[in-house]
Amino acid sequence: MKNAIFTFLVTVFAAGNLMAQDAPAAVAPEAKEAGIAEKNGLKTDAQKLGYAIGQDIGRNVSRFKGLMDVDTMISSIKDAMAGKEEKMTQAEISEVFVKLPALIAEGNKTKGDAFLAENKKKEGVVVTDSGLQYEVIKAGDGAKPKATDSVTVHYHGTLIDGTVFDSSFDRGTPTTFPLNGVISGWTEGVQLMPVGSKYRFTIPFSLAYGERGSGQTIGPNSTLIFDVELIKINNP
Repeated sequence: MKNAIFTFLVTVFAAGNLMAQDAPAAVAPEAKEAGIAEKNGLKTDAQKLGYAIGQDIGRNVSRFKGLMDVDTMISSIKDAMAGKEEKMTQAEISEVFVKLPALIAEGNKTKGDAFLAENKKKEGVVVTDSGLQYEVIKAGDGAKPKATDSVTVHYHGTLIDGTVFDSSFDRGTPTTFPLNGVISGWTEGVQLMPVGSKYRFTIPFSLAYGERGSGQTIGPNSTLIFDVELIKINNP
């Protein structure tokens, strides 16, 4: 019977880059000639496979950075592969995974609070009464929208570690939406912007997606960063 760790790793791999259909059909000649793996001491297929799997695991468990002990995880993988007796019961393992969402939420809050505390010290950063932080990247001279307006914007959204979760700039197409139909940090912040401006908003989780988060990338209690360019205010 699959235990909780095995199921967890299967989930990690399914979300990662080891799906066969995602693999390139052939290695580009220039990549093969470069021999980067060999130059870094990865000479055998076994070493390369081990490194590739390690990279995939590392990328996909990076969300738990600061929450888990990496050396213990590596030791646990080695023990499992060697068939050694488990150091935790299945009940104890299950309990850890039950606690995991709360641990992630608390970790995100702690990191977000620390980031906000440092960010507000930067020159040019303004903090509103709600806790929203903003800085002017480019000043515009147009009208400012009201909460009841529809606006057209370009935006680039990241987590505080730089992970991009959405970007109309990358898609090359601006987005139009009613200003009272988005997260409160946006509703408040975009009303501060004259048309033609570009601002950077650092939004506490309480003004973003709160304790629930959004999708697979924005976890609970996540502080978000948006670069927003206000293109126009649309007539009702």
